[in-house]
Amino acid sequence: MAQAQPQPDQLGNGTRSFINGAEHIFFDRYWVRYYEPLEESLAARKHLIDNLTRRTFHHTEPGINTPGRRLDEARQAYEAQQDASMKRVNAAMLAGALFNRATDIFTAIVELEEKGVKISRDNELMRACGRYFKEALELGKDVKHHSGEEGIDELWGEPFRAFTIPITTYYESRFIKVAQTMCNIDLLASTIKKTFKDRPEFENLSVLVDTYADAAKHECETMKSDESIFDIWPRFISTGEHLGKFKPQIQADCSRECQYAIEHAMQTLISGRNLINWVARARVPMPASTKAYISSCEAIKDRLAHC
Repeated sequence: MAQAQPQPDQLGNGTRSFINGAEHIFFDRYWVRYYEPLEESLAARKHLIDNLTRRTFHHTEPGINTPGRRLDEARQAYEAQQDASMKRVNAAMLAGALFNRATDIFTAIVELEEKGVKISRDNELMRACGRYFKEALELGKDVKHHSGEEGIDELWGEPFRAFTIPITTYYESRFIKVAQTMCNIDLLASTIKKTFKDRPEFENLSVLVDTYADAAKHECETMKSDESIFDIWPRFISTGEHLGKFKPQIQADCSRECQYAIEHAMQTLISGRNLINWVARARVPMPASTKAYISSCEAIKDRLAHC
């Protein structure tokens, strides 16, 4: 279980230990599955950036994965757009084109190196690659999560960080981010349980919430290349489905208004399940969505208290 140990205050960040046969690293009260960083090379950095770019587009809104060859068109459309809501989307499309242009250039650099041509950090191609990544990062505030809930700048900025810092430093930053993600998952699970704990209709819900939160934390720490994913991913999906199928036990004296409140409560529960899913899969916290969800839980708890 990659979670806080009994006496975390006695452990320093970066402590490594084997837990249940797998190596973990400790950050901010959480044990996170440890993976050995790739060796420092342009080819390894390209592999890392390619994976991060694909993951970024997978978790962000559709329609923004603009090919790098269409960068000029995307920029012209963004600059010409007058409608504020449409301009945000044009900005996201431009950011996508910038990311892809940067990876196109980096691919060419790696191919040159493989042919024996050494490219220094001061080379114009490398500087152009950095500029494109940086501009894409600056536009990241206009890119939303695929749910439409909020922007996830932490995820959008990962390819740029992987380009600019040593690979070992990048891995450490990811371990820290996963620990923060686990904390976000625990906060959401705790909020759900507190919201429904006093209602007889939701008896036994806490066990399902804890089981799903635990599976979500394992999912967010596990690389897809890890052989354990064939156990962890099915458990994550299955426990989420079980939580989504929870049926409240309607009491005999439940009024119509109370029934409406219970229906609203179930919608709130499913929203929390979905948010845990999004946080775990993106592997970054979603603070704005979490804050909004906590407010919605407070509202439904108050409504249930009056029926």
